[in-house]
Amino acid sequence: MTWLIADPFVQTGVVAIVGAVITRILLRRYPAWRLVFQLVFFVALTALLHRYDIVPYEVTPGNVPIYERIFIAWAKIIWWIYAAWLLTATARVFLIFERRPREGQLIQDLVVGIIYLGAALSVIAYVFNAPVGTLIATSGVFAIILGLALQSTLGDVFSGIALNFSKPYEVGDWIVLSDGTEGRVVETNWRATHLLNGSNDLVVLPNSILAKAQLTNLNSPNRTHGVKLRIRVRPTMAPSGIAEVMRTVLQSSNSIMLTPPPTVEIKSLDAQAIEFELSFRVRDFSAAAAARHEVYDLIYRHARAAGLVLAQPKETFTIASAQTQATGASAPRATALRLIDAVPLFASLTEEEKQALAPTMTRRTYRKGETLVEQDAKLNSLFVVRTGVLVVSRKEGETDIELSRLSPGDYFGEAGLFAGKGEPGTIRAMTFAVVYEVGQAALAQLMRDRPGIADEISVTLSRRARRHTTSNTGDAEEQSMRSVSWLVRRIRSVFELPSS
Repeated sequence: MTWLIADPFVQTGVVAIVGAVITRILLRRYPAWRLVFQLVFFVALTALLHRYDIVPYEVTPGNVPIYERIFIAWAKIIWWIYAAWLLTATARVFLIFERRPREGQLIQDLVVGIIYLGAALSVIAYVFNAPVGTLIATSGVFAIILGLALQSTLGDVFSGIALNFSKPYEVGDWIVLSDGTEGRVVETNWRATHLLNGSNDLVVLPNSILAKAQLTNLNSPNRTHGVKLRIRVRPTMAPSGIAEVMRTVLQSSNSIMLTPPPTVEIKSLDAQAIEFELSFRVRDFSAAAAARHEVYDLIYRHARAAGLVLAQPKETFTIASAQTQATGASAPRATALRLIDAVPLFASLTEEEKQALAPTMTRRTYRKGETLVEQDAKLNSLFVVRTGVLVVSRKEGETDIELSRLSPGDYFGEAGLFAGKGEPGTIRAMTFAVVYEVGQAALAQLMRDRPGIADEISVTLSRRARRHTTSNTGDAEEQSMRSVSWLVRRIRSVFELPSS
């Protein structure tokens, strides 16, 4: 038994098998520990070969007996395999391209391939004593034939390597090609780059095409994205006054970034219209569409509140003017009626009910920085913003958290008037603001004449609570504001209406 343990063939085999089982099977999912144990077994195998005077990187002399030559060849092959394993494990652990393992996958694969190729050539040279230089030279013709056959695939591979070094994009970036192809990068590999477009379809682009294409990265040099909108307004006031209204539009947005500050630029001026360009940035390209929609909505509301009229496109101005002269302009509605039309809460009112409510509204003005309502205050009236921008902020400890911004057509006070709850935050004027107050008595008269208004208002408030779920209310309050039945009972109780 002792002679069996002392046999070099047995010792080498035990070290090789135990090392393979531990590093390739048991520690397969633990790269760092696998590297440590591969180093241990490689050192042990090197010491074992050195003990028996076996040099893996030297050719075995020809006078060695055949059985020793077989053992030495087998030991050398194992040593070179372990050396390749150790080097590839080191590459997988430490070779992280620019601290991004996913993007460095191609580089790791390339290094691993070179390591295994070097190990194979070393085995051929030092174990089988074959002339590697001659072998490489004689395989040149085969390499040329293979290269021509795989020209397209090799072009994609080397283009992928070049793209990983130059890094014009990363996984997660939204890119646009010169031919109109666009999408978010979800994967890069040896052959192709995968994009997920706006239709949620997967677009596979060969790397060779990307390497030659004119490419725009919408997420570089940072994740923020710039948006520009152009609008045309009739010159009913000085351009500087209209530009100030447009700045108020951007100031009232909840979706755009405040830094860098948004800008308004006059692009053209003629007898029919003044053209403005609104520029702003959003936190990510994916937020651009929502921000664009919000700004368009705010442009309409602020323009209507300021008495501005959006201009027709240049090519349709003559036709539109002729139609206006032929049909005549409709009589303008009073300010209070226009506000009632803009508030979704009053959408179910009839024209007669709107006419009855409008004279009861009270106009109030506030200077910039003035406080309209304190946090947790309970209001007995509904307030509708006529002009200007209001900011709602909640104080939590020593920190003021901005909850939202209110623009023309927005309203507040419904929590206290209909649900008996306090305001979620303090409301201040960011600019000079005009607000119209709708008193509880006026609404009560309408509801006594038609109690069904309470049900219609409850449905609108419930929908609004679902859309604007924020952290400024507790779970119980939020749940109650979403419940239509609870709101109906509450409103009927506040306004002393009979139960339905």
